[in-house]
Amino acid sequence: MADDHNASSEAFNPPEFLDGNGIEKCITEADELKQEGNESFRASSWSEALVSYRTALSRLPKRKKQPVSPDSLQDGTSDEGTQSSSSNGPTQEEGSNALSELEVECAKTRAVLNANIGACLVKLGDYSGAVESCTQSLLDDPHYIKALQRRAASNEQLGTWSSLTQAQEDYKLLLELFPPTSPQASQTKRNLKLLEPRQQAAQKKEMAEMTGKLKNLGNSILGNFGLSTDNFKFEPNGQGGYSMNFVR
Repeated sequence: MADDHNASSEAFNPPEFLDGNGIEKCITEADELKQEGNESFRASSWSEALVSYRTALSRLPKRKKQPVSPDSLQDGTSDEGTQSSSSNGPTQEEGSNALSELEVECAKTRAVLNANIGACLVKLGDYSGAVESCTQSLLDDPHYIKALQRRAASNEQLGTWSSLTQAQEDYKLLLELFPPTSPQASQTKRNLKLLEPRQQAAQKKEMAEMTGKLKNLGNSILGNFGLSTDNFKFEPNGQGGYSMNFVR
């Protein structure tokens, strides 16, 4: 079954420009495949769900280069069949690049499918892939709550300085989106508080590793002249900077 779905996903490439009927057909096909994915996900069949979501995504026209306004995404159906909590009302961007209602619907569907793909990848332990999928979701809907939550949680699992910093930024944005008294806001505040010392420790560790690599590189070059980095001492100059002194 998975091989058939993968073959279908690779073989089907919707044209870049579709009329209204063509876009409606793409959305309908994608929604049917999404429902299949939801059933597999509820059955804990993560790989099967992943294939269905990816195949559904392949049915949709690709994203326009111009980003979608978060306010234009409303009433989006999330992966669990609930409403997306990403917007406050539909507004069309003015100008020649304004999205039609069907294009906005495509953007909502892409955002949900990419977030669903991220959920499957989390279950399968592919946190880097989950981060990428959620990032793609957020390109279509920058305030999509579930995509932000999954990306933050996946970045926490990756545990690098850059990933933990990105998780901090996502949690801060979530705090702006949640009502201050909501349970989700309280949990996000706790996550952010617990994340801070981890981010600082990761920064310190990676900076030390980087310094060590630079020192080794310097020693490999200076060794040709009978010197090492230990021959160069950096000391505070009393003016907020450092002075370098050569010592034998």
